[in-house]
Amino acid sequence: MFALIQMRQRLAYAIVVACVVLAGLAWRGPGIGLPWMIAKYGGSGLWGAMVYFIVAFFAPTSDVLKKVATAAAIAVLIELIRLYHVPWLDEFRTTTAGLLILGRYFSLLNILTYWTGIALAALGDRTARRSLVDGDSPQ
Repeated sequence: MFALIQMRQRLAYAIVVACVVLAGLAWRGPGIGLPWMIAKYGGSGLWGAMVYFIVAFFAPTSDVLKKVATAAAIAVLIELIRLYHVPWLDEFRTTTAGLLILGRYFSLLNILTYWTGIALAALGDRTARRSLVDGDSPQ
């Protein structure tokens, strides 16, 4: 029974990750026509949310605060990797995948934006989980 619940939670998180990735690509895409600052930092917030939901996928029954801490640490680590320069990594950063996954330039503001996205994702996760639990209760 517990394994089935975990599998359902993982499926739900996988769907959310896919939706957040699609939203982030659309948000940053040229077709939507958002001003640069909104596209940049909105996309970064969505990236932070994606990291949270990926962590949640791998630890679906973990406490929300543990997921937040793990996602926040991963986001900082990815941002710090931008300070490390070797030819093969710099070459990867010039690709679309490299830009979307790692980015190019270190920024403390990016970290704050990632953390904001992570916090909003955690709030949504917690709210959804509570409503599911409340919805399952007999009234």
